[in-house]
Amino acid sequence: MKKLSLLFIGIISMSTICAQDITDALRYSQSEIQGTARFRALSGAFGALGGDMSAVSLNPAGSAVFSTSHVSFTGSNIDLDNNADYFNGLTNTNTSDFDINQGGAVFVFASRNDSPWKKFTLGIAYERTNNYNDVWNAVGTNTNNQSIDFYFLDYADGIRLGDISLLDGEFEEDAYADIGNALGFVHQQAFLGYQAFILEPDIDDDNDNTSYFSNLADGTFDHDYLYTSTGYNGKITFNLAAQYEDNLYLGINLNSHFINYQRSTSLQEDNANGGLINFIDFDNNLSTTGNGFSFQLGGIMKLSPEFRVGVTYDSPTWYSIDEETTQFIDTNESDPNLDFVEGVINVYPRYRLQTPAKLTGSLAYVFGKQGLISFDYSRKDYGSIKFKPENDFTNVNNNIGNMLTDASTYRIGGEYKHKQFSFRGGYRFEESPYLDGVTIGDLTGYSLGIGYNFGNTKLDVTYDQFSRTSQTSLYNVGLTDAATIDRTNSNLTLSLSFNI
Repeated sequence: MKKLSLLFIGIISMSTICAQDITDALRYSQSEIQGTARFRALSGAFGALGGDMSAVSLNPAGSAVFSTSHVSFTGSNIDLDNNADYFNGLTNTNTSDFDINQGGAVFVFASRNDSPWKKFTLGIAYERTNNYNDVWNAVGTNTNNQSIDFYFLDYADGIRLGDISLLDGEFEEDAYADIGNALGFVHQQAFLGYQAFILEPDIDDDNDNTSYFSNLADGTFDHDYLYTSTGYNGKITFNLAAQYEDNLYLGINLNSHFINYQRSTSLQEDNANGGLINFIDFDNNLSTTGNGFSFQLGGIMKLSPEFRVGVTYDSPTWYSIDEETTQFIDTNESDPNLDFVEGVINVYPRYRLQTPAKLTGSLAYVFGKQGLISFDYSRKDYGSIKFKPENDFTNVNNNIGNMLTDASTYRIGGEYKHKQFSFRGGYRFEESPYLDGVTIGDLTGYSLGIGYNFGNTKLDVTYDQFSRTSQTSLYNVGLTDAATIDRTNSNLTLSLSFNI
């Protein structure tokens, strides 16, 4: 009886069985401005200010600015609009969802003696650092004679026919699992292409054959590619800070990070070029979970009653990551039994990822009780990202070093107070992490917000929006033609905070 679900664990070199790439490295190395409405209203320019729960996540010294213990909770409605341009096709997709993205508390302990250490603070906070809910659809006619067959041809090149052929009486799903277990991801892709009749060996019935040709005729190819992802990256922060004399604040954060990410891609390809294969359906699903650790060191100094400076060091985040995948393929010539491959869950060995460190410098000018203006500058070297063990990821780590670069982020925000009302605005600009500046483009964003002070309770509302353009290849191998994705992310955020 055919097995509808088969689990296997790879036991050989990870470089052979996995397909991690630069997009995976960047996904877990970047973060969005999440957090409280007040923090988002100033576009995150809070490094020299403190006195806000999300500011504590940015600069751990910020909790020592609180004069009393403080609690806040935040929810956001996120609206993502994607325009995908692929050859002659332009497709729009829109997604919207609501989540609780922040919650935390700081407890203030004032000194009761003549010590120069005026107070100490302890804090704990949860913050969602990235939202992975995303959908885009690339539809168009590829006029570059590029088909998904190039994906399978590239992987099959140099692989023995005997290593991707069925044994007598063997089921397709058993062979797929055994090949993955013994030989890895690359051989699995060659197996799918061969068993779906996309590929043919140059020398048939020769198990030692290592070269292949396509059963697709040259011409144009209609593509319908759907990308869907869900999940989030979050962290729990444990904060300790202190105020020394009247002008110096110091703090440290210990951060526990977690990843929950699912991605599905589906390609439907049609052609009328006259070859054996005129229809291909190829689906890939990825499930990723992980956890990590990082720390932050920060300080804020009042150079005068009005002028403040801040500095923060963010360590790398050291992640431990687990992944599972499933695949599905169908063509107009494939055996229906090949569908059972979809039930095979590939469970890969755990790997590690080290994200870049970050250094942030901040300036702020406070106009008494009337308002403030603040500026943050940070820099991060994305070329320093490392998959580990490094010996297993030599090629992808080299690609990261050659294709990614250090990038700067600029944030500016301001606040004006009138009676119980606070009016806020901000702007930010983030440079592309890619040397070419195109694969992922620069990010620009702005924010507007308003708050009302009830006394010990504050209510804040913010609208912020940012946009970015990327050139996203459908696949990293073979079919590498890119869709241009124009993303616009709009957020409405509500925060409630209390002094206790």
